[in-house]
Amino acid sequence: MNRVNLAIIGGGLVGASLALALQAGARARGWKIVLIEPFAPGDSYQPSYDARSSALSFGARQIYQRLGLWQEISRRAEPIKQIHVSDRGRFSTARLSAMEEGVPALGYVVENAWLGQCLWQGLDKDVISWRCPAEVTRMEPLEDGYRLTLNDETLLECELAVLADGGRSGLREQLGIGVKKRPYNQSALIANITPSEAHNGMAFERFTDDGPMALLPLPENRCALVWTRLGMDAQRLAALDERSFLSELQGVFGYRLGTLKQVGARNLYPLSLIEAEEQVRPHLAVLGNAAHSLHPIAGQGFNLSLRDAQALAEALLASPSAPGDFATLQAYRERQRLDQNLTVGFSDQVTRLFGSTQPLVSLGRNIGLLGLDLLPPAKRWFARQAMGLGTRSDG
Repeated sequence: MNRVNLAIIGGGLVGASLALALQAGARARGWKIVLIEPFAPGDSYQPSYDARSSALSFGARQIYQRLGLWQEISRRAEPIKQIHVSDRGRFSTARLSAMEEGVPALGYVVENAWLGQCLWQGLDKDVISWRCPAEVTRMEPLEDGYRLTLNDETLLECELAVLADGGRSGLREQLGIGVKKRPYNQSALIANITPSEAHNGMAFERFTDDGPMALLPLPENRCALVWTRLGMDAQRLAALDERSFLSELQGVFGYRLGTLKQVGARNLYPLSLIEAEEQVRPHLAVLGNAAHSLHPIAGQGFNLSLRDAQALAEALLASPSAPGDFATLQAYRERQRLDQNLTVGFSDQVTRLFGSTQPLVSLGRNIGLLGLDLLPPAKRWFARQAMGLGTRSDG
């Protein structure tokens, strides 16, 4: 039977980032790590107008710089130089500027396919092996680790199993790990847009009575749209022809980027705040959307998961014990507890505050946005949250 030190179940952006963060230390310790992933990564990056993207915070850039990967990622990373926050039909706006914060960019928008390609190419096959395409169908706890059954009936034992298989993790359920779920009764419509005017690195957060909207800058003067609407209304928007969709979007967003000329494929994602009730057990850690799945409008989900992955790697490599040692995993969980609580709370409160149509709440957020633009300490706090620097000075 094959036995490894660590098995990372899920080789997506979070799982691959953890493998990269562990790689140098694992090589020095002689650890064997396996990534188990159902979808094989492509051999080469293929640009696509409709590619899904992630907003990386400035803190995420710092992590990838330390891992030696940022120079490659930055080749197709569009910097966010300013963030324009507004409330439709009301007077108040707020602007965050990279120059004011003394950083080259508040964040970066990167196509997931490109980020994944950079991560996979950065992995050393002598340290990190792949089982792909493959899925884990069963996890059996042992006294010194876990026994994994793969979909081809092969067995694999590990000292530490890391569950990074997404928000709908069947293995999390199989292990009896409960979740706290708060549905937002909304869906996110995701699409790429081309405007007639240059975006110049400006990101827009627009709040309306029907739900929040974000338009993020991409290379080739495209923008990534995240438009949150009630479920039935989101389905209606997704079914519109291109001309009707752009017309309705234009009416809500306005003409800050001129005429909206083209929209790509539209995808819908039902939204809930989901948190696993356990993130560590002896010989087990839960990461990524399997641990916490956030509303996308604040752009915090992947960045928080990346900080978790970095913190877990640091805890494992600093410990003299075997990777599955429960005390080590508990120390990691305690270290990240504040970051997770603040980030989840920030994301949830922004979503609820700007999703409310109550007049007093609307007035309050207008005053809040105005105060955000007028009060430097409040503005700096908000900017640090957005940049992923709110709870850790090192990003």
